[in-house]
Amino acid sequence: MAFTLTLLALAAVLALAWRYLGAYMVAIYRGQVHWLGPLERPVYRLLGVDPKSEQSWKGYAVSLVLFSGVSLLLTYGILRLQGQLPLNPQHLPGVPAALSWNTAVSFLTNTNWQNYGGETTMSYLSQMAALTVQQFVSAAVGIAVAIALIRGLGRRGSSTIGNFWVDTVRGTLYLLLPIAFLAGIVFVAQGAVQTLAGPALIHDTLNGVTQLIPRGPVGFMEAIKQLGTNGGGFFNANSADPLENPTQLTNFLSIALMLCIPVALTYVFGKMVGSTRQGLALLATMAVIFASWTAFTTYAEAQPNPAVAAAGVSSQPQGNMEGKEVRFGPLNTALFGVASTQTSTGSADASYDSFTPLGGLGLLTGMMLGEVTPGGDGSGLYTLLLFALIAVFIGGLMIGRTPEYLGKKIQAREVKLASLGVLVMPITVLALAGMATALPVGRAGAFNSGPHGFTEILYALTSQGNNNGSAFAGLNGNTTFYNVIGGIDMLLGRFGVMLPVLALAGALAAKQTVPVSLGTFRTDNVTFVVLLLGVILIVGGLTFFPAISLGPLVEQFTHGRFFG
Repeated sequence: MAFTLTLLALAAVLALAWRYLGAYMVAIYRGQVHWLGPLERPVYRLLGVDPKSEQSWKGYAVSLVLFSGVSLLLTYGILRLQGQLPLNPQHLPGVPAALSWNTAVSFLTNTNWQNYGGETTMSYLSQMAALTVQQFVSAAVGIAVAIALIRGLGRRGSSTIGNFWVDTVRGTLYLLLPIAFLAGIVFVAQGAVQTLAGPALIHDTLNGVTQLIPRGPVGFMEAIKQLGTNGGGFFNANSADPLENPTQLTNFLSIALMLCIPVALTYVFGKMVGSTRQGLALLATMAVIFASWTAFTTYAEAQPNPAVAAAGVSSQPQGNMEGKEVRFGPLNTALFGVASTQTSTGSADASYDSFTPLGGLGLLTGMMLGEVTPGGDGSGLYTLLLFALIAVFIGGLMIGRTPEYLGKKIQAREVKLASLGVLVMPITVLALAGMATALPVGRAGAFNSGPHGFTEILYALTSQGNNNGSAFAGLNGNTTFYNVIGGIDMLLGRFGVMLPVLALAGALAAKQTVPVSLGTFRTDNVTFVVLLLGVILIVGGLTFFPAISLGPLVEQFTHGRFFG
């Protein structure tokens, strides 16, 4: 009953976010919100940007790459030099080169994969000036690219798709900062720690024990970690740490924050292209897969853990409690995990390595579908739109006419760009996973042998290639090999999709619309939703089924049963 109420409350919150947060975002990106003008205008002067001037897709892409390059260098520099920089009460040394590379790329790409323990590796300055800043701007960049693609679909005969600098600044100032500030107050009020006073030394005179408790600016970092679909936590235990995620309320708030912007973007899409029904069709597609994966994963985690049963524990009335927080339980933990892996968040309130084989399968395959249900901030929508273009291409072939989407003819160039954007992730992930399992240096990182060890490797590279950042935690990723290939994986998973999306936005913006006729394939009804679902599932299934057959499925079958 309690879990059912949680689901109903989450549905209500997301319905409000879809309508009202979505409407607010439309106003932001149409330039109708100005209440932070005194902060916004100096930023444009500092950047030398005319906020009224728009860019072609090439100009937008160049600005994106330049901004990302500078951000990468600054983040890398802070991490390497943190031993000589202030706000380092624990006197932590500079972060090693390979780990700094991986971490800088990770936070730049909205992945937040962490091959380190935050409280033992990063100074306060690194956590705030490098990592938390990137959590804001990487989310803003993802949303900006989605808005650019929406403009491309909504405009006619246009050579521009907006201004990268304006979209990124406005997304940060008007959307991410206010919501993260309010959510941060809730986290701190509930018990998340927020201080620059350094770690606390606790003397337990009764038991004769002394313990050093790490502390830091955690609460407000936690807010943008979830809202920006980032996932990188201050502590190594991430959202399982009570100083980071202290109560049931903060756990629920975390799930809601992960989902609210990706869900609201479907409303933004509908309003900006002139048809809310088009946005509802995309939302329905997201909801079907998200609900199905939630049901599958929660059911799997409600079952007894077969490994625990094999160890002689016959009674597991609550289901699989291995690696979970007692205060959250298996059902809420599974919901958190599905929300985290089907957005690009990757945060965790439990050990995902301790999920049942089928529970882990639910998390892994949610990422393998391209993280479009609902996906990360911006990245979920623009990747789903790539699938939508492929779906209308298939639909056009079925009815024997040129495919169209929102009145725009989808021709060879658009199909090639959409296909490139969809396939770059699975090609990258499978190639690097094959390399890691073929080389001794890659196999040495897995703590387990057999199918579970393979799943640890596959999960890590899938997570990084999808800019998710969650981990099975059974892989030693802090090696030169995994730090380097992980960085490559994350860069290709981010920019290998973003750049084709921007090229597609430019191509679509330049097109004129064609009138609707009796032969037009509608994209705002149940038929299109079913077709889009089929395309997503078939692409994910064809590319990844052989790999998951060697990992979680084999592991489950070794226990002699599939369910129950």
